[in-house]
Amino acid sequence: MEDFNRDKLNLEIKQLILDTLKIPDIKPEEINDSVPLFSPENVLQLDSIDSLEIVIALQQKYEVRIDDQNLARSVLQSINSIADFIVNEKNK
Repeated sequence: MEDFNRDKLNLEIKQLILDTLKIPDIKPEEINDSVPLFSPENVLQLDSIDSLEIVIALQQKYEVRIDDQNLARSVLQSINSIADFIVNEKNK
């Protein structure tokens, strides 16, 4: 995954989250890459149930393992942290 476009990956992650959580009224471009996903400033307004669905979707799409609650918490900080995790896992 060394030859990749970070903007494309971030956009792909945003679309995956929107599709997984069935959020039709937000566009991927409206989601800030660095704003914490579970903060009031985030347009997604996510909760803990959403985090489980996101983890499952990420594991299926990117074939990565997030099998620890603390790891999930750090990975799901933001779109950027999710992308960093995916890139790091794919480069192992």
